[in-house]
Amino acid sequence: MRVPHKGDVASQVIEGAYEVLQGFDRVAESRDSMRAITLDTHEAEVFARSALALKYDTEVKPAPITEAQLLQPRRNADAKPDLWSVMNVCQENVSKGGLRGRTATGQRRQTRGIQGIDQDIKLNRALWLLADGMAKLKA
Repeated sequence: MRVPHKGDVASQVIEGAYEVLQGFDRVAESRDSMRAITLDTHEAEVFARSALALKYDTEVKPAPITEAQLLQPRRNADAKPDLWSVMNVCQENVSKGGLRGRTATGQRRQTRGIQGIDQDIKLNRALWLLADGMAKLKA
């Protein structure tokens, strides 16, 4: 939410807070519907491949990590085949980085996490749209 620092700022902030609260209800509904959708191995790999394309320009050179690495959960509790878990595991692995991979020239590297808030927001929105599109396809 953006609130210009002029005029009646307090009421604009309150109105913005109510809009954000309404957004939480929509997110909870989407979360529940995504948890009800089970992805098979191939569908999860397609999701991960798309997530890699969002972070890396895979048309120019291959991504330094594979879809299987991106789908590897960091916690046992996240090892579920539902769409919500797959999206969150991919999001965490892309955002935090730290995965071992190889560059196009074969050098070993560790992936970097996302540092900038603009990149983080852009990636999270794109992953959300990807998951939402996958949910519509599976419905």
